[in-house]
Amino acid sequence: MTTNDRSNTSPGDLDRVKRMAMVCWSSDLDRVWPVLILGTTAAASGMEVDIFFTFWGLRVLQRNDRRVTGSNWMQKAEALVDRGGTDHLKLGKIHFGGAGTKMIRKLAVNNKVASPTELLQMGMDIGVRLHPCQMTMDLYGLTREDFIDGVNPSLGAAAFMEMAAEADVSFFI
Repeated sequence: MTTNDRSNTSPGDLDRVKRMAMVCWSSDLDRVWPVLILGTTAAASGMEVDIFFTFWGLRVLQRNDRRVTGSNWMQKAEALVDRGGTDHLKLGKIHFGGAGTKMIRKLAVNNKVASPTELLQMGMDIGVRLHPCQMTMDLYGLTREDFIDGVNPSLGAAAFMEMAAEADVSFFI
């Protein structure tokens, strides 16, 4: 069906709020930024937005001031290597020991592009629902106290799949 062909659409579908479901699996700055930009743009356009943070993407929801998390040495070691929080995101490419990340962040400021921290807050302010993956929380030894305020309750993959199945737009970034 094209956007102009509504012959197969029931009247209730025309009034229904559109929904977006995204998976954020990476904590690379160049992957997180698009997730947050698309999510906030969709919500600002009137869509309902759910973002499921899993594996390394779960670290995006971590408080910037939490350095070591987990309860055993493996979880703590993983947290030391993969520091969480939006202030600590690095580029997946051209990182160059931090120089590339600093450069792209400076370019973003110069071009008035909101930071991931700002986008995360904006998104929550306009209703974007942020869902941590329960399995990844268990894997990393993360608790709700490790996350920023305003994060929705954790979900399992099956619960998110149900949300995604009902969404009009889905992304895996």
